[in-house]
Amino acid sequence: MRGSSAESFTRISSQQARAIADGADAARMAENMFTAVAVFRSNPSFRRAATDPTAEFENRSAMLREVFGKHFEPAATEVLATAGGSRWASSVDMVDSLERLGVIAVARAADSAGEADRLEGEMFTFDNVISENPALRQALTDRTRSVEDKQALLRSLLASKACSGTVRLAEQAVVGNYPTVRHAFADYARLVTEARGRLLARVVVAQPLSEDAQLRLVDVLSRQYDKPVHLNIVIDPETIGGIQVEIGDEVIDGTVASRLSDAQRRLAG
Repeated sequence: MRGSSAESFTRISSQQARAIADGADAARMAENMFTAVAVFRSNPSFRRAATDPTAEFENRSAMLREVFGKHFEPAATEVLATAGGSRWASSVDMVDSLERLGVIAVARAADSAGEADRLEGEMFTFDNVISENPALRQALTDRTRSVEDKQALLRSLLASKACSGTVRLAEQAVVGNYPTVRHAFADYARLVTEARGRLLARVVVAQPLSEDAQLRLVDVLSRQYDKPVHLNIVIDPETIGGIQVEIGDEVIDGTVASRLSDAQRRLAG
């Protein structure tokens, strides 16, 4: 998101953070945000009315307070009212922003419960499980299976092994506005890490990094980006050697496979 949508997301994100810091229940906030997302996505006319640029912002805010105020926590209702009173490039941007707020609230709840590190690790681990299990990927993308069936499948896989935040985000991933569950998990993992004031670095290497090597890499990246960095390490023998680091849209590729590919292109040219 860019322009007005990015500014509006910053506005409602800051409001939610203040509300949670002031005592609002983060887990309930997450549920309220996800419920609102479901309502908006299932009612396109309501979604358009909530972001109609020809309507007065105050009227849009009042409409959302009236719709959600009887069912949601006061803090969540006010965040939604602010969203209605903000400018969005598209109605979809508003709904996607509310989903992100839900993910961030799950991260805040995990932090309060002392499970933030566990949540970060489990998000990455389960993404790898999906990647390495074709049958599971097929089951989660099967359009003949209901959302409820997919959520039940995920709960059966995670309930006894993962924290409540991981389970909740897995359930949301199958109803979110993402091409695949893996796309959802990648975005959710980034949001969870950023909610803790850190950057997420995806590190691809041919062999596992020693603990000392990981600490040195964290130190180098943290100084380079002026922010704490969390590593998600992927072992890929095809890289042959070296290291590839992805942070956001930036890729630092120092793998042997990449250098060989570059050399082949120069020779072919």
